[in-house]
Amino acid sequence: MIGFVRGQLVSKQPPLVLVDINGLGYEISAPMSTCLELPAPGTEVHLITHLVVREDQHTLYGFLTEAERQLFRNLLKVNRVGAKLALGILSGISVSGFIRCVQEEDQSALSKLPGVGRKTAERLILDLRDKVNEPGDLISVDTSALTATRGGGSARSEAFSALTSLGYKPAEAQKMLDGMTAKFDTTEDMLRDVLQNAGTAGGR
Repeated sequence: MIGFVRGQLVSKQPPLVLVDINGLGYEISAPMSTCLELPAPGTEVHLITHLVVREDQHTLYGFLTEAERQLFRNLLKVNRVGAKLALGILSGISVSGFIRCVQEEDQSALSKLPGVGRKTAERLILDLRDKVNEPGDLISVDTSALTATRGGGSARSEAFSALTSLGYKPAEAQKMLDGMTAKFDTTEDMLRDVLQNAGTAGGR
C-alpha cells in the first residue's frame, strides 16, 4: 500500500493531479477540496494516498488530510459505493458537513450530492452513522488558501469537465456554471464558487 507521496506538482486538471516523484509522473485522483487547495504547479506537494487495485487498473487517490482519506475508505465499505462515487461525495461536501448529515439523518442533503439518490443516501446513513462520530474526524475546508493557476477561454470547459468527472450530469454541471455569482477567469475560482453554492443550496 502506498501511504503518501511527496514530489513536485506538474499539473492539476480536477479531479486529476500529476506529481513528479524522482522523475516518475504519478497520476493521482483527488477530491475537489484537495485539488483547490493545492499550490501552483512547480511547487512541492505532500498527499496522503489510498491505492485501489482492480483487475484492469491500479488507481491512486490523494488527499490533503487524514480525515478525508478515512471518510473515503469508510465510503468504499458501503454497498454499491465505488471510488468514483466516493470521490464525488468528498468533492461536494466537507468531512464535517457529511458527518453532520449522517448524524442528523439528513437524507435530503445527501441525496443532492453527485451520484447519490434517495436509496444511496439511506445506505450511507445506516452504514456510517456509527463510524463517523469521532470528534477528531471533524474538519472544514479552508478556502482562504485557494490558489488560482489557470485562466483563459478554456477555464469554463475545464470546470465543466471536472464537474462531470465527479458525477454531476452534464445538464447539472451546466446549470451550476450558469449560476455563478460572478465572472471568474480561472478554473479553480469557478469550481470554488459553484461548489460553495451547491453546498449552500443543500443546507450544508
